[in-house]
Amino acid sequence: MSTDYFSEWYNLKFMEDAEFEKLVGEAIDSLPQEFAKKLQNVGVTFENWPSPSQIAKLRLNRRSLLFGLYEGIPLTKRANYSGVMPDKITIFKYPILMVSRNADDVRDRVRRVVIHEIGHHFGLSDRELR
Repeated sequence: MSTDYFSEWYNLKFMEDAEFEKLVGEAIDSLPQEFAKKLQNVGVTFENWPSPSQIAKLRLNRRSLLFGLYEGIPLTKRANYSGVMPDKITIFKYPILMVSRNADDVRDRVRRVVIHEIGHHFGLSDRELR
């Protein structure tokens, strides 16, 4: 195994939070303007792992890898929508890093997950997003 391969693997698996956060920001910035301007009352953040309550709420197997989660009221279901906390999209760092082969793969996966979760914000189901 080459030193370069080990170095890349190590840097990937132990990516700094600031670098991962930058990838999430790049994914949001890459959205077409017509979609970006329609993001309403939603925050995008990242966490290292989903919380136990998030896993339980989704009824996931404890071995499941969750890459992202949309929590909120989709735009298509909002009526008399005011005075509510912002919706939240969370991208989960370590599940993405666990399945990524290299830095480009991480960037691509983060972008796909961000777009997928934004799709939920627009009212699309998992089936429609596949």
